[in-house]
Amino acid sequence: MSSIKKVVLAYSGGLDTSVILKWLEEIYQCEVVTFTADIGQGEEIELARAKAQGLGVREIYIESLKEEFARDYVFPMFRANTLYEGEYLLGTSIARPLIAKRLVEIARETGADAIAHGATGKGNDQVRFELGAYALNPDIRIIAPWREWDLTSRQKLLDYAAKHDIPVEHKQGKQSPYSMDANSLHISYEGGILEDPWAEPEDDMWLWTVAPEKAPDQSTVVEITFERGDAVAIDGSAVTPGQVMETLNRIGGANGVGRADIVENRYVGMKSRGCYETPAGTILLKAHRAMESLTLDREAAHLKDELMPRYASMVYNGYWWSPERKLLQQMIDASQEHVNGNVRLKLYKGNVILVGRQSETDSLFDERIATFEDDAGAYDQQDAEGFIKLNALRLRIDSRRKNK
Repeated sequence: MSSIKKVVLAYSGGLDTSVILKWLEEIYQCEVVTFTADIGQGEEIELARAKAQGLGVREIYIESLKEEFARDYVFPMFRANTLYEGEYLLGTSIARPLIAKRLVEIARETGADAIAHGATGKGNDQVRFELGAYALNPDIRIIAPWREWDLTSRQKLLDYAAKHDIPVEHKQGKQSPYSMDANSLHISYEGGILEDPWAEPEDDMWLWTVAPEKAPDQSTVVEITFERGDAVAIDGSAVTPGQVMETLNRIGGANGVGRADIVENRYVGMKSRGCYETPAGTILLKAHRAMESLTLDREAAHLKDELMPRYASMVYNGYWWSPERKLLQQMIDASQEHVNGNVRLKLYKGNVILVGRQSETDSLFDERIATFEDDAGAYDQQDAEGFIKLNALRLRIDSRRKNK
């Protein structure tokens, strides 16, 4: 401990990280640098500055990373149509590599000896933060207080805060019983009654989406323009990646789109039940797959689908900065050269309904060949007979063997 003189702490300004700040000073006898990132969580991050200043922190980093998060992390992941275990859009997972990167960079800028985070010893985030940090700086030292201290309950944290004069905001009204994480891709809920997989989430838990049964009776039509697999315009207006997320979250949430209730397999070995709101991600996934259906070669599309679960596991388990993820990303990005055009969707009471797709320059859909009407010789149907017989040859040989 004596060799650590300065630590960069991922700091939210809440109870946990405020206690961690003081605990690091007390146990490690070190200076603490705080880092707070706005990645679209919808909270006033400047409050963290005032809190850190009140606790005597001299070096405070407050950064808006919404555009970088969407452009360099969310969008590359969606080029792969990524779903973990068929359902989870990886909203928490994909944010951790960016935070790990900035922790390592700030440690280098400030001459810090270590970084620290507030992830618990039971969850995935400790793995994601630390694998990312080690990949970017193999010699970095990492402090994970939840694996070291004995402050294992909220009451113990509150007692520690009172003992060390750490201000704790007591919000008016009912306090949320859930552990929540939010960014521009999603908001997650864990704990409370959700620890019973049979219990239905309470109606007032959901913050971003209206209940589908309470959504408008009229559908909302949205058109998304893609260039090289990325959304670049909504309803004809150019938008940045960050604006894509903000706009689709708002429109989708108003129509009850994006709710998910999942029991997932954590990397550390346990099953965990969580609920998620991911309006923009739900819309983007549907739209991107529709754009690929028109512009991506069949075998390239099927290969992407085969590799996607592996890619999803890399993101979920914290291997964003790994050689294998980078290699796979190159292949995915190369596949997106011709994924250009427009997709039209209807949002209605929790549903994302595809109603049209077009690509003036890159469509592989040939009406002359696909038509049920006279194709004027574009496709010779007699060719199918030989195609079928050749593909049936091994099946016929196998059948004759069985019938001997």
